Amino acid sequence: MAPICLAFLAGLNFLNLSVAPSVIQIKNSDKAGHRVPDINPSRDREIAARFAPIFYQGLGDKARNDYITNFDFDGDWRGDNNWANSQNQRLPLKAYVYYAVNETQTHYFVHYAVFHPQDYKGGESGALLSEIIREGIKRGGRYDPTGLAEEVVLAHENDLEGCLVVAAKATGSANNLERAEVVYVETLAHNRFLKYATGPLREPAIRPRIESFEVDGGHPQLYVEPKGHGIMVYSEGQKQSPRRGILIYRYSGRADDPDSGHQGVVSYELLPMITTIWPRARKGVNETYGASHKYGMVSITTVGKSGKVSSRQSNLGTLGSAFLGKVGAPNMARPPWAWFDRDDAGQVMGSWFFDPAATIKRDFALGKEFSEAYVHAPLLGVFRE
Repeated sequence: MAPICLAFLAGLNFLNLSVAPSVIQIKNSDKAGHRVPDINPSRDREIAARFAPIFYQGLGDKARNDYITNFDFDGDWRGDNNWANSQNQRLPLKAYVYYAVNETQTHYFVHYAVFHPQDYKGGESGALLSEIIREGIKRGGRYDPTGLAEEVVLAHENDLEGCLVVAAKATGSANNLERAEVVYVETLAHNRFLKYATGPLREPAIRPRIESFEVDGGHPQLYVEPKGHGIMVYSEGQKQSPRRGILIYRYSGRADDPDSGHQGVVSYELLPMITTIWPRARKGVNETYGASHKYGMVSITTVGKSGKVSSRQSNLGTLGSAFLGKVGAPNMARPPWAWFDRDDAGQVMGSWFFDPAATIKRDFALGKEFSEAYVHAPLLGVFRE
């Protein structure tokens, strides 16, 4: 029997070890049995699917490292083994994109986040150089208030970048998703938020830093750089034509394996942040997060069915703010609530994610017709009535 068992085990090396993403099931009742709101309704998924971007993923010299996938592609939530496990060909990097939905009286706000196990700028030598740079700064004991030391860093384990898509509700038909139109997009590219709009702006002075973008069937077209994975609008220009080509990721509700006959187009599935990367962040530093930040109280404006506007405060406490990573620069990849614009010194950590309405109103100099009052902000305890 022993030879047969050994032969069977050896044969496992040739199997495709597909692992389904892990989500935390959230109950609709508390410990006392009282009914609580459904914090992950199907409506959120419907909204996220309606405006899900088309991602044009550029491919570098190690194309597999540019595949968009889920954090737990390897079957666990450890952050410090993703670099190594992503090189295991038996672990498919199936296509998943994370999302979170907020809603005001006038607009939908959907954050999308794309994960790559590696930011491999500079390849293996880039990872080594990153470690040398960070170790040198550590030994030198220098404080770097500019944060530019992080910009010098090349490769690092884990990479999460993404975008905020804003859609205007149709006048007189606020709940009709098919009539809603995408009007603003902000993307994250290497600690900078790039801003895009479809129509004219109230303040011409801000036009020089706002670009236009294209939609396909209501879905923004975005380009993801190879290696470093910064995101911007897709323009088909020379700068967005990598030598090794492009993979087009489209939402279909199915997670394809790019290595299985994709023919240039890959279908992706959506994963809610609220049941995946968010619950683990609530635990602070752990096997998933290598650093944390004290967010404290967050205030937003809400409005109920009666039309009454009020202020709501939520105590977020300390949250995981950087994924655990040891290859290259440690703990460099951040979740959306820790994304920031390095050119905006006055920005409060988390405001871009937790209060997208205020962010968009400020960034695009919008008027009173743009509501900042939320009817739905589930991570802050506000739910549709």
